[in-house]
Amino acid sequence: MRPHGSQRSPLPPAREAEAGSSPTPQREEAGRQATQPAAGAPAGPKPKQRDAFFDNAKYLAIVLVAMAHSWEPLTDTSRTAEALYMTVYTFHMPAFIIISGFFSRSFDMRPDRLKRLITGVAVPYVLFEVAYSFFKRWADDDPGHPISLLDPWYLTWFLVALFVWRLTTPIWKLVRWPVPLALAIATLASVSPDIGDDLDLQRVLQFLPFFVIGLCMKPEHFQRMRGPKMRMASLPIFAGALLFAYWAAPRMNSAWFYHRDSVQELHAPAWTGPVMTLAMFGCSMVLTACFFAWVPRRHMWFTVLGAGTLYGYLLHGFLAKGSRFWGWFDIDWLHKPLGEITVTIVAASVITVLCTPPVQRAFRFAMEPKMKWAFRKDPAEQARHRTAA
Repeated sequence: MRPHGSQRSPLPPAREAEAGSSPTPQREEAGRQATQPAAGAPAGPKPKQRDAFFDNAKYLAIVLVAMAHSWEPLTDTSRTAEALYMTVYTFHMPAFIIISGFFSRSFDMRPDRLKRLITGVAVPYVLFEVAYSFFKRWADDDPGHPISLLDPWYLTWFLVALFVWRLTTPIWKLVRWPVPLALAIATLASVSPDIGDDLDLQRVLQFLPFFVIGLCMKPEHFQRMRGPKMRMASLPIFAGALLFAYWAAPRMNSAWFYHRDSVQELHAPAWTGPVMTLAMFGCSMVLTACFFAWVPRRHMWFTVLGAGTLYGYLLHGFLAKGSRFWGWFDIDWLHKPLGEITVTIVAASVITVLCTPPVQRAFRFAMEPKMKWAFRKDPAEQARHRTAA
C-alpha cells in the first residue's frame, strides 16, 4: 500500500542565510531592500538588494508544496492527482534545499551566526514541535500523543535538517569532493535501517546532497538555468515526467519521494537503495533545473512573499493536518475534477495569505525571536561598536 494521509511529508520552505547573517527568510545573502539615507547623514555602503529571482522561486515552490499537500488525500481515488503529486514531490524539496545551501555558503562558527542559527532555526523547531503535538492531541482526539523533540512531527523535520546541514557547512567547504561524498552518505543511509527515527536522520542524510550542491553553486550557475534554451527544453521534460508519473502511479510506492525510510523499511531488496538514490537524485536535479528555468527574474506582485515562505510552510501544516483530522476530504464532490481544481485553488490562496507581511509580523516572536537575554555579549562585537561610536 502506498502511504498517504497520516504520513509525514517533506515540506519545505527553507530559510536562507545572508553572508554573515542568520538563516531566516528576512536575512538572506541577497540583503535587505535598499533605503534612502537621511538628509545630511554621512553616506555609508549601499545595502545589497534582494534578488527577486530567489524570492520568486521560494514563493512558487511553497505554493507547489501546499498544492501537493492538498492533493495527497485525493491520490487514492485519482490517478491524475497521484501523477501530479509524484511529479511535484520530485523537485519541490530539492529546490528549497539547494537555495538553502546556496545562501549558507558563508556560514561559519562565528558567534553572531551561531546565535542566529539558534534563534532562527532551533527555537522555532522547539516551539512548533510542541505546538503541533498539542494540536494533534486536540484536533485528532489523541490526548496521549507524546511531546518528543527527538521525533519531528510532520513539517518540523526540515528545521532539524537545516540546523544539522548548516553546522556541517565548514566540513563541506573543506573536503575535496563534497558532492560525491554527500551522495555516498545518502546511499549508505538508504540501506541502513538502524538509523531509526530520531531527528529524522534518514531524511537529513538522504536529502544532504542537494544542500551540498547549493553550497557549491555560484550565481552564474543559476543564470545558465534561466536561459531561453533551457526554458524550451523544460516543456517536453515536464510533459515526459508527468506521463511517466501517470504510468508509475499505480505501480510505484510514493514513499520513495519522502526519503524518510531505508529500503528494508520499504520492503525492497537492498540493491535498490543505491539504484533508487542515484535515479531519484538525477530526476530531482533535472526537474529542479526545469523549475528554476521558469522562475521570473524581475520583481513580481508575489516577490515580497518570498521572504515569508517559512511562515507559510509551518503555519499551513495546522490546516493541512486539520483537514484530515476533521474529515474535510470525506465530501464526495471534492474527489471529482471540479472538486480537485477547487482544492488546488484554495490551497494556493491559503499559503499565499500565510506568507504575507501581516502574518510575518504576527508570528515573528516565534519565527525570529531576538532573545538577547539568552546570550553573553561578544567582546569583539562590543569593541566594533565602541570603535564605530
